[in-house]
Amino acid sequence: MADEDKKAADTQAPEQPDAAEQAKAAKPPEAPEKAEAPKQPDAAEQAKAPKPPEAPEKAEAPEQPDAAEQAKAAKPPEAPEKAKAPKQPEAPEKAKAPKQPEAPEKAQAPEQPEASDATAGADEATGGEAKPDEGAGNGEKRTLTDLADLGGVTAGAPPPEPETPEPKIDAQGRSYATGKRKDAIARVWIKPGSGRITVNGRDWETYFARPVLRMIIDQPLVAAKRKGQYDIWCTVKGGGLSGQAGAVRHGLSKALTSFEPDLRRVLRTGGFLTRDARVVERKKYGRHKARRSHQFSKR
Repeated sequence: MADEDKKAADTQAPEQPDAAEQAKAAKPPEAPEKAEAPKQPDAAEQAKAPKPPEAPEKAEAPEQPDAAEQAKAAKPPEAPEKAKAPKQPEAPEKAKAPKQPEAPEKAQAPEQPEASDATAGADEATGGEAKPDEGAGNGEKRTLTDLADLGGVTAGAPPPEPETPEPKIDAQGRSYATGKRKDAIARVWIKPGSGRITVNGRDWETYFARPVLRMIIDQPLVAAKRKGQYDIWCTVKGGGLSGQAGAVRHGLSKALTSFEPDLRRVLRTGGFLTRDARVVERKKYGRHKARRSHQFSKR
């Protein structure tokens, strides 16, 4: 009975292993000396081992030359004493250019004789032979005889006078002109006669009763010394008597120059051929006349 009880006990409860065995079982199998890492070769062995070819001191970069060497290398080869250019022979005292002979007192060009004397003197000096002119400038050779035609120009001959215009006379032997003064316009005809003057079909002493007006009309005849030598017939309109007398004088002066052109200089000198432009100034807006202002009123 006892044996059966032991077997039953053995079958029921497995034997508990001892603490030492439990400890051994719990420990993991030790790595074989930490996986038996390969031993690093000793320093001696490493020295003996063939060293890999060392990079030649960092690929053996070429040593950078020092700053001094770089400066020497950077400098171009100095020209021997700045290329030792052959010295130009110094101009002795600034090339010692030969001094130009000073013009004796501004070249003191010999005075040229007058053209008339030059041609005569040249013929005498050369015995009638013409000397060529070396300074022609255009390659042509000229002689002094070629300048003979310029003698009249250099002598200061007066210019020719303008031709005198021909008289303007109609079929009846009259000369006509128009005269103006202020607002008056006069038509004047003249022809040789006894000196009779007719204005608008009336005698001029009747038409121009004032002596001053008659004196104005006589002025051109007196200046030209033709008083009483021409019969004058005229018509005049516009303006007053003073303006009409001035218009007749202007027309008479122009008619005289048409009949005798030689009188133009005398009449021009006296101012009888000039149209007198003085006229009445026009009235202005806001004034009584051209310049007359309104009377001032204080109140």
